[in-house]
Amino acid sequence: MTHEFKKIIQEYIIAKGEGLNCILATVVALDGSSYRRPGVRMLIKSNHEMVGAVSGGCVEKEVLFQAQSVFETKIAKVMTYDGRYRLGCEGILYILLEPFSPSDDMILEFGKTIAERKSFELTSAYAQEVGIAEHFGTLISLPNNRFPLHNKTQEQPQALQFTQQMQPCKRLLIIGGEHDAVQLSRFALSLGWEVTVAVTPKEDKLKEDFPGIDLLLNYEPENLPVQDIDSDTAIVLMTHSYAKDLKYLLALQHSKPMYLGLLGPSKRREKLLDALLEQNLDIPFEFVEGIHGPAGLNIGAETPQEIAISILSEILTVIRNTNPIMLKDKEKSIHH
Repeated sequence: MTHEFKKIIQEYIIAKGEGLNCILATVVALDGSSYRRPGVRMLIKSNHEMVGAVSGGCVEKEVLFQAQSVFETKIAKVMTYDGRYRLGCEGILYILLEPFSPSDDMILEFGKTIAERKSFELTSAYAQEVGIAEHFGTLISLPNNRFPLHNKTQEQPQALQFTQQMQPCKRLLIIGGEHDAVQLSRFALSLGWEVTVAVTPKEDKLKEDFPGIDLLLNYEPENLPVQDIDSDTAIVLMTHSYAKDLKYLLALQHSKPMYLGLLGPSKRREKLLDALLEQNLDIPFEFVEGIHGPAGLNIGAETPQEIAISILSEILTVIRNTNPIMLKDKEKSIHH
């Protein structure tokens, strides 16, 4: 959810420049089931514009209505939304509504935290009952400082606490610059991931060729900055060139991404791995075993867009350690 909070901060900066006040809505507790779980947040601007969502779209109008009193009083409150008789989700949401005006120092340090791909923590104090919650609210713990998200928010050691560890944004490194790479980057961006595309100088590609991506790397495979690959980075190798793929695999052999996928059929993968071992018998066994090829889940994908969905589905399956099945066949609840 880091990318959602990052978006909220970005939108708050815009709202502040326009002279708008803001309220942060946070689902802090849940009895039963709901479309989304505690920790989801939404920004409400005083012009009634909403950024993000706390449900599938059915709760937001009520949240907007309840937020009006917080705009007027500038005092936090807790509201509930009982979906047992109105929604398909049979649960009661407890939502903290608090004035949102983080300091300039907090915004500056938050930006550094995101850029340096460090984790942070959000802690919301609340009462599991409807009503005014003066001085209640959320504090953010960044690597070097702890800040309230509103200047009237105070520590509430006796209150209920919802604490959320926020990890760095997931990042996708796409190696290859063909049309299917454009489609994969588009879908990954829609998930809120940071996307980097790596090509070689001879491919004559520009960042604008991949709308919305964060970074375009122009290096020969052996010069790829592998030191920037961390455990929250997924890699998909899709150059459509056997020779390039082999060079990139050699460059990546000591990296430890959360996922490494290889486009192409099984025979091509086996040929690449044989050549890889011929060139370096000391290549880490874990690296070879961790290559997912052909990349993607078997969903009958045909088009570049469907293949992108297949690949991203497998990445989510791997990083969340799940066994993909139809939800109608799942005996236990969706979320444990």
